[in-house]
Amino acid sequence: MAEHPNLILINRFFRAYAKHDMDEIKKIFSANIQWHIPGKHPLSGTKKGIAEVMEYFSALNKALFQAESIVMGVNDNYVIDCHRNWSNLEDEENLNNMSCLMWKIENNQIVEVHNFPEDQHVVDQFFNKIYK
Repeated sequence: MAEHPNLILINRFFRAYAKHDMDEIKKIFSANIQWHIPGKHPLSGTKKGIAEVMEYFSALNKALFQAESIVMGVNDNYVIDCHRNWSNLEDEENLNNMSCLMWKIENNQIVEVHNFPEDQHVVDQFFNKIYK
């Protein structure tokens, strides 16, 4: 059975993210992408447009974030992805958390992403400490 094109797109994102290939990521995003980050910390809020999402990813680099996909579900408009994400800081307590992302896809581009962390309180504490 052939892999669904939306899964191919999200896997392409994760490969580019793992390599910090921001040029490839920009090709995957709609110009009007919206990325929703919940919580009460300096990086939370809705990032609108490629530039704001790229700034968010750049900020995540401070904590040397990585992500590993665990399971995905797909239909013609959405992908649900559950993954482990973690930071790699020396001499700091690192975040090691599960998250689910709901990816909205139109015309083979990511147009909107909603982030659902495993434990928002833990995420808020980590981000408030690291991103003062």
